[in-house]
Amino acid sequence: VISGHKSHPKIFTEEDWTDLTGNIDAYQRSKTLAERAAWEFANKENLELSAVNPVAVMGPVLGKDFSHSNQIIRAMLTGKMPFLLKIGFDYVDVRDVADLHLLAMTRAEAVGQRFLATTGENLTYKEEAKILQKNLGSIANKVSTQEIPDFLVRILAIFVKSMRMPATFLGKNTACSNAKAKNLLDWQPRSAEEAIAATAKSMVDLGLVDK
Repeated sequence: VISGHKSHPKIFTEEDWTDLTGNIDAYQRSKTLAERAAWEFANKENLELSAVNPVAVMGPVLGKDFSHSNQIIRAMLTGKMPFLLKIGFDYVDVRDVADLHLLAMTRAEAVGQRFLATTGENLTYKEEAKILQKNLGSIANKVSTQEIPDFLVRILAIFVKSMRMPATFLGKNTACSNAKAKNLLDWQPRSAEEAIAATAKSMVDLGLVDK
């Protein structure tokens, strides 16, 4: 939804699609192409389809294999992110993503609809770091709230592949609306703080982060 745009709206909705002609990486491109193909197939075969598009997914992890969004939490807690990019994203708890999938499958009004799975809160990495400090106490002693200037990020992105995609969001709004899922399906997600804290606490419980 949010990638590849030259100008960003005040808030993204289900009417928006990632611009495949824009500056996007393979991950973003593949997600968009896959959903486009799903809608084309459903229309051609006269099938019922609903799509759930989650933002950065947080919540309890089940083991050592977890998403890139969760990796950022671990990197913050272990002190491997001494400097933070000045970018923001929406978040959602994995348990609420599951709930929305069930609603999309079982509610007749969901047929033919796209839904954004987001708490409706857009948080910077610095705000995310402060949530960790607030909820984990001394366990978050290594969490940094020091931000790195945008110009330096753009320079580093030339040489560091992992920074190229995040660098495309510098200075751009990424806020997404959850109004459709809440109004049409009565979906009620947890807060972003609860989702982020749950991610961190589960990593501690699993021994993925030192206490």
